[in-house]
Amino acid sequence: MLGNRKYCYPLTITDYSSRYLLACEGLESTKSTFAFSVFERVFKDYGLPCAIRTDNGNPFASANALFGLSKLAVWWLRLGINLERIKPGNPQQNGRHERMHLTLKKEATKPASFNFLQQQSRFDEFIAIYNQQRPHQALQMRYPAELYTPSTRVYRPPDPPEYPFHDRTVRITRCGRMCIGRRKINLSTVFAGQWVGIREVEEKIWLVSFLDFDLGYFDEMEGRVEPGPNPFNEKLLTMSSV
Repeated sequence: MLGNRKYCYPLTITDYSSRYLLACEGLESTKSTFAFSVFERVFKDYGLPCAIRTDNGNPFASANALFGLSKLAVWWLRLGINLERIKPGNPQQNGRHERMHLTLKKEATKPASFNFLQQQSRFDEFIAIYNQQRPHQALQMRYPAELYTPSTRVYRPPDPPEYPFHDRTVRITRCGRMCIGRRKINLSTVFAGQWVGIREVEEKIWLVSFLDFDLGYFDEMEGRVEPGPNPFNEKLLTMSSV
């Protein structure tokens, strides 16, 4: 909490290999709407990672959504970024990032500044020192800025997905449904506005896919998609955020 009694949630993004701190942005909320702009700026400046590791909290995951996805995670998938989440209650799985957080809290938040502008100034100063003036023992006493290399994957808004091997393409409504004729099939609001493909795999049983991921099935009786096996268990890791 800041001196003016407002909450400040630091969104931090680091490169896994070099420990380079890409962003430390003080936000008013953990909602996805605030995080989108931060990640978009980082992607424009540094390129797209192959994967992102996060914890299971907002805005990275939604406990009640299909496969725990959030709107932010769905956007990452659209950009071709693989997802990797740590197990709940296992912060050591993101240990490098957690150690950076301890240093950040000690040096840039105690005591907290009075307002967001002052606190962000301290975060910006911390980024410069952490990346360029603080040698890391795990890096053989080198600086993260000496080792970090931006991604060669250029950020650009994704094109609408195509589903040439499905029977039809359906756009998910704002309330998270597929409208097929007069039928309304519940999927998840995290896919609102996204295009999915549906394909009849057995008589009156349809498979629902998002990009290259099979989400689940519905039939002519049920009004919702029954999830299949979780298709988002990826292992690759290059960038971390908490």
